[in-house]
Amino acid sequence: MPDHLRENTYPGERLGRPEQGPGSVGRLGRRIGALAIDYAAATLLATAFLGFNQFALPGEAGVTQFAPITVFAVLQVVFIPLIGGSPGHRIVGLRLELLHGGWTGLWRPIVRTLLLVLVLPAVVFDADQRGLHDKAAGTILVRA
Repeated sequence: MPDHLRENTYPGERLGRPEQGPGSVGRLGRRIGALAIDYAAATLLATAFLGFNQFALPGEAGVTQFAPITVFAVLQVVFIPLIGGSPGHRIVGLRLELLHGGWTGLWRPIVRTLLLVLVLPAVVFDADQRGLHDKAAGTILVRA
């Protein structure tokens, strides 16, 4: 049976990725953990340096409600090219690379992050657990 008709037995198989261990597709639990770490860090940084107050009433002083997501996006765009992933990715043992290996470059993290903050592209994914944001950027999140 041709490869494109055969059902995958694990995420990443048709991409030539191992089933487990380094280089295998990062699974949902690690991805959610990385996202939680990154967003918590972004909220703390927005609070500490931008005066963001998530409990402020409308009209009160403080930075807008978009401060944490803006800091989150900056963290993604800066750290992915520098260390191969966001701080959350690296803490949970993931790294972002091009689909067939290698450095992501500078523009891919920007495209990926813009789609990630829209949320929907990140929650719609294929059998290889690649979200639309990763597919558009030509990247894959793998175990380090």
